[in-house]
Amino acid sequence: MRIEIPVDPDAEEARRWLIDELAKPEYRAAEPSWFDRLMQRIGEWLGELFSGAGGVPQPFVIGIVVLIVVALVVIGLLVFGVPRLRRRRAAQVPLFEDGDVRGLDELRRAAALAAQRGDWPLAIEERFRALARGLTERELVRVHPGTTAHAIAAAATTPFPEHAAGLQQAARAFDEVRYLGRSGGAAEYEQLTALETVIATTPPVDAVAHGPAVPV
Repeated sequence: MRIEIPVDPDAEEARRWLIDELAKPEYRAAEPSWFDRLMQRIGEWLGELFSGAGGVPQPFVIGIVVLIVVALVVIGLLVFGVPRLRRRRAAQVPLFEDGDVRGLDELRRAAALAAQRGDWPLAIEERFRALARGLTERELVRVHPGTTAHAIAAAATTPFPEHAAGLQQAARAFDEVRYLGRSGGAAEYEQLTALETVIATTPPVDAVAHGPAVPV
């Protein structure tokens, strides 16, 4: 019994075969990435830019291309490199006399874990450290290892005058649980957490007039 294999498909069947073939992984992997398409667009743009520059000296054209590349590199550094480097340096500044160099996210996690355990003194202490670290990372307050909690709160009232009372209360809560042995409580922790969150998401007042940081 002979079985004939169709070799002359109709248009719809041929279209389906083509779609199935192109859907194979080897064809998908060969597709250009977004970076390839971007470079292609830039190349086409440069080609169109200099297509009519037949009478322009070649060194002049090369110089323009080099300037464009340098400008893109500088913009990339300003947008991605410099702010990240500043945040890294700010995170390396020790807080208080114990030389704490933990970053903002780590301090927030430590405060949340302490609160989950019901360790309110540690939760309040870690949350105030997060508040101080956020201020230093944003270059709103400069500190040294001996800077006190009340000095940080006083300096932070310049960019955040509407939170002056809350900042002083937060510094007082930090000193009481750390140095005076007070137990604190959930209400104090929640209040400090709300203050730290608001300050972290609020732009400073009159930042241009006061400069990028308030020395302590």
